Order: sequence, then C-alpha cells, then structure tokens
Amino acid sequence: MDYSIKNIFFRDGDVVPAIRYDLPMSQSRPTAVASRTQTAYEQLRHDLIAGRLLPGDRLKINELSLSLGVSLGAVREALSRLTSEELVVAEPQRGFRVAGVSIADLRDLTMVRVEIEGMCLRRSIACGDVAWESLVVAAFHALSRTAESDGGNGGPGENWLQAHAAFHRALVSACGSAWLLRLQGLLYAQSERYRCLSLAGGGSGRDAQAEHQEIVEAVLTRSADRAAALLKAHFETTSRILESKVRSMA
Repeated sequence: MDYSIKNIFFRDGDVVPAIRYDLPMSQSRPTAVASRTQTAYEQLRHDLIAGRLLPGDRLKINELSLSLGVSLGAVREALSRLTSEELVVAEPQRGFRVAGVSIADLRDLTMVRVEIEGMCLRRSIACGDVAWESLVVAAFHALSRTAESDGGNGGPGENWLQAHAAFHRALVSACGSAWLLRLQGLLYAQSERYRCLSLAGGGSGRDAQAEHQEIVEAVLTRSADRAAALLKAHFETTSRILESKVRSMA
C-alpha cells in the first residue's frame, strides 16, 4: 500500500510522522458533489479571511454559484459550514451575510487568543525538540523573505498571508494537543480577518518583523515566560492598531 508523510506531530518530545495511506479510489476519494462543496467552502473562507468579502455584505447564493462554478446546493452547504465558524451569519428568510466586526468582538477575540495561543506556545517550548525548532526557524525565514504588500491596494499579498499563517502555526505545532490546535486555527482565522480588513487601506508602520524575530529568539532559548509575554504584546499591539480602523467599518 502506498503512503506519504503528510504532517509531523510531536509526542513526549519525539517526532512522529503522520502517515497518510492512499486507499483505493472508492474508499478515499470524495464524491464529485463533496469535492465541489469543499472547493466552494475553501474559496469562500479564503475570501472572507482575506477581506475580499466585507462585513455585512449579502452573500447571494445564485451569484456565488455562478462565480464559483458550483451548484446552488454546494454553495448552501459551504455557507452553512462557514456559519459554524462565525465567519458568516444566517438570517431566517433573508439568507446569508458576512459576519460583522466590532471593537468589543476584537478585544474579546484578542483576549482569548492570548490565552489559548500562549498556552500552546508554552507547551510547544516544553515538548518540542530540535526538529520543531528547525520548523520555527524555517517558517520565520520564509516570512522574512516574503513581501507583505501585494503592490495593489496596500493589503497583504497571497504569499505573505500563507507565510504568516505558517509561522504562527509552527510556533504552536509541538503543543501535543489536537484540540488546542483546532482552537488556535479558529482564533487565528478570525484575527486574520480583522487584520486583513484593516490593512486594505495601508500598513501601520510598525516593525512586525522585529516582533516576530524576538519571539523566535525567546523560543530558541526556551524562555517560555518571555516568549509568551512577547506573543501577548504582539497580539495586543495588533489589536490596538486595528481598533481605530475597525471603528470606521463597524
């Protein structure tokens, strides 16, 4: 049976490859309908997080079906999934719209993210080994070599969005808890939506790269308290910068 290494997990300090076995098509391949639904879900989720779909915008199923090239049912199912992630709001008899933004929500989100991601980072520092350190360094290097602006409206480019997500994921990837990683992913997506919406009009002038570097240095010296404090300051600085911009969108 063919297999491939898909991810690496960390358990009790050991690196454990996650093996994905390639089963026969009838067992492993999604149906055509499921595949189209997944495609619609991924594209819509990406556009929501990247700020291409603005808070409060109506999401018209017919238009989305045409633009995405999928059925009405696939769009409805994708929107239902996004509703469970609170990126989309379902309104009885009125359909779907993009979830709104607010100062209160941003502050609450930042507070919870500080707690959850700080816990993940501490656990990763305690459990991660040299392979994890290498992953963090590689992710930071990729991020530092990727231009943030897309050269258009001043917002973040696709490559930078991916590198930024990979960096923050790498920091916590050795925490040893699938549930914590799921929560981190959900919180990251919500936070990234606020950041992308706010950056569409131009950057803040802060040196986020220096902040990232300080976090990496604390991680590599296994200074858990300092790393967690720097991460907290990083998130809270972002939140303060975004608040003034969110007021104009709320």
